[in-house]
Amino acid sequence: MRDEFLPFAPPSITRAEIDEVVDALESGWITTGPRTKAFEGELAAYLGAPAALALSSGTAALHLALVLADIGPGDEVITTTLTFTATVAVIEHVGARPVLVDVEPDTLNLDPDAVAAAVTERTRAVIAVHYGGHPCDLDRLESICREHDLLLVEDAAHALPARYRGRLVGSGDNPAAFSFYATKNLTTAEGGLLTGDPQMIERGIVASLHGMDRDAWKRHDKGGSWRYDVVMPGFKYNMTDLQAAIGLQQLRRLDGFLARRREVAAAYTAALAPLDAFDLPSEREDCASAWHLYPVRLKPGALPVTRDDFMTGMRDRNIGTSVHFIPIHTFTYYRDKYGYRPEDFPVALDAGDRAVSLPLHPDLSDDDVADVVAAIRDLAGRA
Repeated sequence: MRDEFLPFAPPSITRAEIDEVVDALESGWITTGPRTKAFEGELAAYLGAPAALALSSGTAALHLALVLADIGPGDEVITTTLTFTATVAVIEHVGARPVLVDVEPDTLNLDPDAVAAAVTERTRAVIAVHYGGHPCDLDRLESICREHDLLLVEDAAHALPARYRGRLVGSGDNPAAFSFYATKNLTTAEGGLLTGDPQMIERGIVASLHGMDRDAWKRHDKGGSWRYDVVMPGFKYNMTDLQAAIGLQQLRRLDGFLARRREVAAAYTAALAPLDAFDLPSEREDCASAWHLYPVRLKPGALPVTRDDFMTGMRDRNIGTSVHFIPIHTFTYYRDKYGYRPEDFPVALDAGDRAVSLPLHPDLSDDDVADVVAAIRDLAGRA
């Protein structure tokens, strides 16, 4: 057994990130300013995005996407039940009704057939979550949205830098919301990014900072004017230069992060497939996953332990794991408000009952991966 605990997903922070933050502190400009603008520009260029807006969180990016599309009371937004609560909460925040649907068995992404069946005359948008970093079937979802004149919003919290049919997620006109939380493939501690149509992003700049038509950098930098107007009741969603300082250095390391994540995922697959005790994550031929997660699903009866016992056993062996996700429709709020039953979405419910996410981050060593595999084999009785 390992002597030290192996965390599930710690951030990868080096002296470069620390020095950049110190430089920001010493510059005298620590809120939204030159580093935030540089981070926006460099990440937009990396993605090939039409435009980008750095924000305080991925949740803020998702919320703004709906606000800027004027989605509100009386509207419906279709999304997956197998996601983090923020995806659905932002629909509630704008006063619309979330319409939950099931997922595909292989990728655990939004099922396009279920989306098509859920469209009504009140449907205004679809939020597609790129689960675990694997892109959704965007061609089919975009076709459904075109047919019914719907907005397609991409929840890309897991999907930097994922590719669909050769192009990076976030490179198109669909609003795409990225998260830079501490566990994500690129972190700014807390933070997010909204990409998409330049006109939407221009309105998002105003909406993200109290509805003011001039941000602090434009007002207080040399040559700026103190005057501003308020053109809408906006939000406090701006990213700070301290966050962007971390992001600038993380972006320089992103391709290396992805390469190591792919190596770890391949090592897990090679080691675990012969056990025939798990349904392993897949990657479709027309996609390149960002490998934010490596979720395995325990096959019923294949192991001498339950899912909870498995996770406890991994922890007892000094290895952290997690679950992605508890299906939204099983939570008290959504169950009581909309009358969902657990069995309404059987694929998502089954995944929620059987899934365990293994450690996956770029600082995992080969010995760390071997320890994870050894612990799993021990729990499976096949050491």
